[in-house]
Order: sequence, then C-alpha cells, then structure tokens
Amino acid sequence: MKQFIPTIIASAALIMASTAIAQTVSEGKPTPGIDGNKYVPYEERTGNESIVYFTRDLSSEGLIKAYEQVCANIEGRVGVKLHTGEQNGPNIIPREWVKDLLQKDLPNAHIVETNTYYTGDRYTTEQHRETIKVNGWTFCPVDIMDENDTVTLPVNGGKWFDKMSVGSHLVDYNSLVVLTHFKGHTQGGFGGSNKNIGIGCADGRIGKAWIHTTPNQDNQWDIAKEEFMERMTESTKSVIDHFGKHITYINVMRNMSVSCDCEGVNAAPVVTPNVGILSSTDILALDQACVDLVYAMTEAEHHDLIERIETRHGLRQLSYMKELGMGNDRYILIDLDNDGKRITAAEAVKGLKPFTQE
Repeated sequence: MKQFIPTIIASAALIMASTAIAQTVSEGKPTPGIDGNKYVPYEERTGNESIVYFTRDLSSEGLIKAYEQVCANIEGRVGVKLHTGEQNGPNIIPREWVKDLLQKDLPNAHIVETNTYYTGDRYTTEQHRETIKVNGWTFCPVDIMDENDTVTLPVNGGKWFDKMSVGSHLVDYNSLVVLTHFKGHTQGGFGGSNKNIGIGCADGRIGKAWIHTTPNQDNQWDIAKEEFMERMTESTKSVIDHFGKHITYINVMRNMSVSCDCEGVNAAPVVTPNVGILSSTDILALDQACVDLVYAMTEAEHHDLIERIETRHGLRQLSYMKELGMGNDRYILIDLDNDGKRITAAEAVKGLKPFTQE
C-alpha cells in the first residue's frame, strides 16, 4: 500500500495540472520557435554586452571570489537555489565549497529547493529531507519551498503561460543567489542557471507538470525540444521578475556529465574537462558564456556535451531568453585570475586538462 501512494498522488497532481494549465495558456496552441539545435557564433549576435566574471579556481576560494563580484544587491532574507542532488550523486557542487561561501558571505542564508516531479529520492518532502541529510547539506537550514503549499507568480510576456506555480516559501525571501552546477541535461540539453530556476523553483506537482506534460495523455515527459525550452524559460522569467535586481547567478563548470544531477549515481560518465566558475547579474549572458566555452573546446573535449545540447534543441533556451528581454547574449568576459583582463571564450578554455574523477 505504501508503494501505491505516490502513484495516487501523481495522478491527482496531473489532474490538477491539466485543469490549471488550461487556465494559463492563451486560446489556441502557441507555436514553438525554431533552430534550438543551431549555435549562433558571437560575431553574429547583436545588442548590448553584459559583464561575466571567470576564474579557473575550482575551490571554495574560487567560488567566493566569483560570488563577491556580483553580490551588491543581495540583501535581507537570502535563499540560495542549488541542486541538492539524488542520494550520493557524484557530480554536485562540493558541499564544503558552499559551506565556506555561506559562512563567509551569507551566514544567515537558507538553501532552497523543491520536490521532484518524478518518483525517487526527492519526490516527497520526507524523502527529500533524508536525501539532503545523506548528501551532506546539513550545515545550514534547507527550505523545501513546496513543502506546505504553492503560489503563482505572473509570467510577463509569455506565450505558454501567464502565471507559474512555484513553492510558496519562495516569496518569503528578499534575494536569491542562483548557484548552479553547469552540465548536460536529458531533456534540456544543458542545465545552467535557467534550468536551475525554471525547473527548480516550480513546485513538484503543479508547476513542473505545466512545463513537462501535455494534459490528458500518458507520457509524463512528452513536451520536448523548443517547446520545453520555452516553457522552462517562462517559468524562470516569473522568478527573476519577482526578485528584480535582488538576484544573482553563479555557474560551476565542473564534473560536466551529459546527465543532470537528478540522475545521481546513474549519470553518464564525465568526459568533458573541468573549466572553472563564472558569475554574472545577467542570467542570459552567464548561460551563454558557459555554452560558448563548451563550443570553444576542441572536438574531442566537447563532442558529447554538444551532441547532447543540439539533439535536445537546448540552444532555444538562450534565444528565447533574449526574445523575452531577460538579458544579453553578448558579454565582456573578465579573467579574475589575471587582474581583470578581458578574454575570449577560446582563451578561457585553452590548455584544459582531461577530466579525472576527484
């Protein structure tokens, strides 16, 4: 009987989601964009440039250095949105790095998460809390934001949604630090700051169902490619519009499997070299810079990750963020290891060492 309960919960959630999604989508099915599998070189982009900071220092010190470049508007009650991972997942951001960052710069912050849409180690709050304990996220409070309820945030300018359902505790915070393990993703192609917020703040029963599932059919993951990227990005937009200037972003390019951290110990082996840590107050510039660094690698270094990104049409995340006015896809890349020198993506990934498991 105990094993049957999640199925009942999931079925009820999908019924609720089916009803709710009908209220959020405009009349008539929107048309997804195109070319999510086509990379746009930097010289073909237009618009303003944002600042992105870069360090090769994959350590607590590097993480602190990256954060301190972009923390000017982080104040009040602070949530740190990161992926706490499935039990014993090998690729998540090291806990000691996060602990050192919080102790130095964010002593009163809470890690914030939501439950998953799939059955597993984080499906229920009880399971999630046990996983948090197993994975060592015990040095500060961890707030499972949809533990008690959900709220909806407006999606301004969206074509799939006019609102998004998120964990109700999200609105208890004044500022949000988005701390992301950049990697591949089974559905999204890659998982950067956009995925961390768009999927990670949507609650586990309603919001995630709106993003992933067409109502009244059996495939929980039927929404894919450009449509999925757009739905996820609209979810992200609801969150960043809510926080305004009081949100900032850090991407850690380490242990970059083609699999998401939600696959835990079943993630595909890492073959892409470690790169470093990037930060920005512009979510699009940051995710775009990480993608550019991947494309600037050698064929042997980036083959698997680019194949994952392009076959899932994941580049639509970037073009849709630009269409929605969420940031700039042009940026100035600042090398924190060399006195703030401006560098190119190719210079940032020059001489990478083959990946070795720590």
